[in-house]
Amino acid sequence: MKKNSKNETTKSKRETKKVAELAAPRLTEREANTLVIGIDLGDRTSSYCVRTLGQQIVKEATVATTATAILEAFQGLRRQRVVIETGTHSRWVAQLLELMGHEVIVANARKLKLISENNQKSDKVDARLLSQLGCMNVEWLHPVYQRSQDAHCDLLLARAREALVETRTALINHVRGSVKSFGSRLVKCGSERFVGVARVTLPDALRPAMSGVLATLEEINEQIYNYDCQIEHLCHTKYKEAAKCLMQVNGVGPVTTLTYVLTIEDKDRFEQSRDVGPYLGLVPNKRQSGQRDPQLGISKAGDEMLRKLLVNCAHHILGVNGQDSDLRRWGLELVRAVERKGKKGARKLAAAAVARKLAVLLHRLWVTGAEYEPLRNRGAQQTPAA
Repeated sequence: MKKNSKNETTKSKRETKKVAELAAPRLTEREANTLVIGIDLGDRTSSYCVRTLGQQIVKEATVATTATAILEAFQGLRRQRVVIETGTHSRWVAQLLELMGHEVIVANARKLKLISENNQKSDKVDARLLSQLGCMNVEWLHPVYQRSQDAHCDLLLARAREALVETRTALINHVRGSVKSFGSRLVKCGSERFVGVARVTLPDALRPAMSGVLATLEEINEQIYNYDCQIEHLCHTKYKEAAKCLMQVNGVGPVTTLTYVLTIEDKDRFEQSRDVGPYLGLVPNKRQSGQRDPQLGISKAGDEMLRKLLVNCAHHILGVNGQDSDLRRWGLELVRAVERKGKKGARKLAAAAVARKLAVLLHRLWVTGAEYEPLRNRGAQQTPAA
């Protein structure tokens, strides 16, 4: 009885293995020789996993995150598929691998919860998962667009300016908070005028402590002005055609224009202008299930700096200095509709909605090169009270 039981078990295992082999997809010779390389990019070293399309791991190793080391590791191979995640090093690594002739897929790290929320997360495991996903449907990786090096260098002007603006805001808040602790208060003024106002009205007891901060603020204002001049020069020379289309809209200046053009870079990569809103994270999240469909905030995907700039433009359009336009009328009507429902934050909600419409409008003007008509729908609406 024991012998028969053992033979039956062995026979059952052979049958199971045979069924599994028949069920497995049969790969062509080209597919069998095609490798998928998943690289988990680190700041110092990167782990990578090489496997076939049949999910068989060929090699696992680490490589220094330098151009020389990556060239030595992956140069000389036939064209293979390489999967990496978005991050600090993703742009230059992707360009380097493409120069070697490989197919490079840059996965959206925000979308890969399988990796970011893995309880057994490690560099080695992440590389394995990236290579495994690369063998399956590429759309699951939500590939992102990688801008050119030239566009990236120009965009860094706007990013450097943004960093200085944030630093200036933090220092101004520090001075104002320090003055309040002495029972005084500085008058409201623009950031550019703050140093002059503070030097006149600052309490005498605070002058020694704040002198260095005010001197730094003065230097920061000068550097921000220099960046503004460089950005405006680019808008009137290198990106003249695009800037001419976008800056027709009141409230859209050189900084927003340059950031918009360089973030999108290729205006023809969107099938329709409406796709720009979701790309920049200006559409609401959706969590519908059964009869439940809650109203959620915007997704905040895409480039954060451009999204903030568009929202600032929207606040200008809705503000007291905004010129009359269909976009302004629509936004103010939305503010009134939200306020009638008794909800808070009507102006903030309307600014996000106007920013989405503005992003779509700018792309449409850029693609068509049409002349902007602020009151194209004037006959269908009545001018609201400002």
